[in-house]
Amino acid sequence: MTSNDAIPAEPTAGGAPASNPVPAANARYGFYNDKVVLQFSIATVVWGIVGMAVGVFIAAQLYWPTIGEGIPWLSYGRLRPLHTNAVIFAFGGSALFATSLHVVQRTCHVRLISDKLAAFVFWGWQAVIVAAAITLPLGMTQGKEYAELEWPIDLLITVVWVAYAVLFFGTIVKRRVNHIYVANWFYGSFILTIALLHIVNNIAMPAGLTKSYSAYSGAVDAMAQWWYGHNAVGFFLTAGFLGMMYYFVPKQAQRPIYSYRLSIVHFWALIAVYMWAGPHHLQYTALPDWVQSLGMVFSLILLAPSWGGALNGILTLSGVWHKLRTDPILKFMIVAISFYMIATFEGPMMSIKTVNSLSHYTDWTVGHVHAGALGWVAMISIGAIYSLLPRLLGRESMYSTKWIDTHFWLHTFGVLLYIAAMWIAGVMQGLMWRATNADGTLTYSFVEALNATYPYYLVRLGGGLVVLSGMGLMALNMWKTFAMAPARAPQPVLAPDISDARA
Repeated sequence: MTSNDAIPAEPTAGGAPASNPVPAANARYGFYNDKVVLQFSIATVVWGIVGMAVGVFIAAQLYWPTIGEGIPWLSYGRLRPLHTNAVIFAFGGSALFATSLHVVQRTCHVRLISDKLAAFVFWGWQAVIVAAAITLPLGMTQGKEYAELEWPIDLLITVVWVAYAVLFFGTIVKRRVNHIYVANWFYGSFILTIALLHIVNNIAMPAGLTKSYSAYSGAVDAMAQWWYGHNAVGFFLTAGFLGMMYYFVPKQAQRPIYSYRLSIVHFWALIAVYMWAGPHHLQYTALPDWVQSLGMVFSLILLAPSWGGALNGILTLSGVWHKLRTDPILKFMIVAISFYMIATFEGPMMSIKTVNSLSHYTDWTVGHVHAGALGWVAMISIGAIYSLLPRLLGRESMYSTKWIDTHFWLHTFGVLLYIAAMWIAGVMQGLMWRATNADGTLTYSFVEALNATYPYYLVRLGGGLVVLSGMGLMALNMWKTFAMAPARAPQPVLAPDISDARA
């Protein structure tokens, strides 16, 4: 397949690989809108550096608590939500926008339905990010995890998201092929579900421009929040990035997806189960026991579709494993899927009540979250950006493949350092907190447990610095690639291949 091919090689209904599309020179149907894809790709790297830099700063505060002392907007309590919003919605969100708008055009063989709408989505999302970067350090927050932003910003998010949905689904409606490639199913589910989650969880009563109160109360508010919180993980941080996996892994490997049928089973199984797992965040709380148990059961069921989909991605390399020796982009993608398997095994295990009684409120949870965020989300995003960027710039590859390889090892080492430190610290904390003497008194005070954890915070900081340095190298590589790119001509929309059984 050429660098401008329309879709990854996939099996036809009969299971045989699809034939190559008609070359661009033979049939033109206008040009793709790659401007918005490039804009979001640049934003991905920029916001990734910003979000991770804030994360490194607050990690340093846990080791040196006096950093920023006396400056309210540099306090840990204000910067922590800035960090999570920056890495999830600014870095991860920009990667999802970039890749979804790239994939939907290539797989549907059409240009985006509106250039103006695409521009609005980009600049609207940047406005949301800037608003978050201003308000959160100033202490303007709803106090709901991953949903801290106040109601005026929530309204802006809603408008931008509706525009994004119209842009994405409108492009699918005008597609020139009957088939809707599976990556678009995952992107579409992420768009629809996040809209539902955002609206329901953020129903609030304003008390001024910078303050509001949730429409829910008590245990109901907690239930709504973690229905939102876990499914933000499930659909924003999982379904969307699985869409990336299903397009860019076959694309980079130049192989059909291992099993197209399994990809469809993976989609429907994940969609059916994920929505019900949220209560596992609220074990041993005021939530009814049956709701806690229901969340645990659905979390355990999730292991099957999660690993089925992950294996589908990994087995796509069957017969071409040797490419990992020379293609660091593929290494990013395959190791990302491996971290996805780790996180989706660990999550269900931590939802089991007996395990949760040890793990909850400890740094084990922090390690688990970052195995998914830095291991799965960041690595598949980085791999996808490295994969699509040179193609859009008319180059065969990025400025330096060696720099990509160096970035891979920096990132992998940094993530392993980070999560290993948090796993060890978390299990140690849980065991110390539950240890009792013969007379029933606690063996260790909280301060003793904190003192034992202290060295691991330095290791975590070191891991974060290594990951951040890798992102800096990526930014430099991107800068050099742009500088060396030829004058960019729009890429022609490819005609659908009439020999493809699905078209």
